[in-house]
Amino acid sequence: MDLLNKNNAPQVISKKGKGAAVGIVGALAAITVLFQTLYTVDEGHVGIIKRFGEATEQVNPGLHVKIPFVDKVEVLEIRTRKNSEKLNASTHEQMPVTAEVSINWTVNRDQAFDLFKSYGGLSQFESRILDPKLRSAAKDALARYKAEEIIQNRGQVIAQIEDVLIEEMKAYPVKLDSAQLENLGLPQKYIQSIETKQTEKNLAAAEKHRLERQNLEAQREVNTANAKRDAAKATADGKAYAIQTEAIAEAEAIRLKGLAEAEAIQKKAEALRESQTLVDYVRAQQWNGQMPTTVMGSDQSILWNMDAKK
Repeated sequence: MDLLNKNNAPQVISKKGKGAAVGIVGALAAITVLFQTLYTVDEGHVGIIKRFGEATEQVNPGLHVKIPFVDKVEVLEIRTRKNSEKLNASTHEQMPVTAEVSINWTVNRDQAFDLFKSYGGLSQFESRILDPKLRSAAKDALARYKAEEIIQNRGQVIAQIEDVLIEEMKAYPVKLDSAQLENLGLPQKYIQSIETKQTEKNLAAAEKHRLERQNLEAQREVNTANAKRDAAKATADGKAYAIQTEAIAEAEAIRLKGLAEAEAIQKKAEALRESQTLVDYVRAQQWNGQMPTTVMGSDQSILWNMDAKK
């Protein structure tokens, strides 16, 4: 019995080992199937389900289920992206210029599936569609302006790039946000000429400012002189008016005084006349009816005796 038990022990152990191995393999297979079935899509992205290589549907961020070993998931970013291009171009006067142009753009969420089906992904869309059109729009915009205008009005050039690119990208499922124009390079001789010209402009502006300041100071002196003249004239006019007013007042006072004196004299005369009349009246009342007996002539040495009897 001991010999039989010893001979059968390895067989029992071997069967147990095989069973454990099968269980482990089954568990691993189940885990693998589970991982192949479940998947997640991060925020800012969408998932494109491909079944046997064919794009079948688009899914939003979150946890999803797919057919294991049959479905594959391609993830597309729908957040804002930036594409940059270095290019050689020419200005309106055929001056060579180098620049780096970039554009911010976003895939429309509801059209990401169409973009994937048409172009196979973002990198393919960028290399085949967006980048060539960005270069073309930048060259077209730079060719519309002179080199000096590009330097002075870079914002206007950028707006022109955006306008051209937006028009070219109308038919595509993306949204363009803003363009940038950087690292603008022009021939060194032209840059030196621009610096010289700008220096001359600055000197001219400084000279103009100096002349304007001199004119301002001269005008200030003229204004001061005019103000003093007007003040003196006003003072003189005030004095003359005061003298005239005083003279008129004095003349009026003299006139009124004269009138008052004349009226007083007239009243005195009237009073005298009234007094004489009164005297004559009293004299007439007291007259006894006899004529005077003597009359004095103009010469006091003459004496007339008017008494007839004598």
